[in-house]
Amino acid sequence: MSTVQKISIALPPKMAANLKKAVAKGGYSSTSEVVREALRDWDEKQMRKAAQLKKLQEMIQEGIDSGIAEDFSMEDVKRRGRERLADQFKKSA
Repeated sequence: MSTVQKISIALPPKMAANLKKAVAKGGYSSTSEVVREALRDWDEKQMRKAAQLKKLQEMIQEGIDSGIAEDFSMEDVKRRGRERLADQFKKSA
């Protein structure tokens, strides 16, 4: 009993030609192998995107949970930025 399911797909001529070219160059034994690799890459990309989205959602929630922002002036922002930059230079020296 086979665990492979056969699926028929339609591709634009350029994509079909690229598929056949990949096989003709000897990098793959069949067009199915090319498609399987492409799907594995796609799956991996989807997992990375999901992980990034989850991290972003966590960061947003962390911001919400931290409470209301305090009032600050642009001079405060600049001063804090300069302090952080100076601290980074001290650590790297």
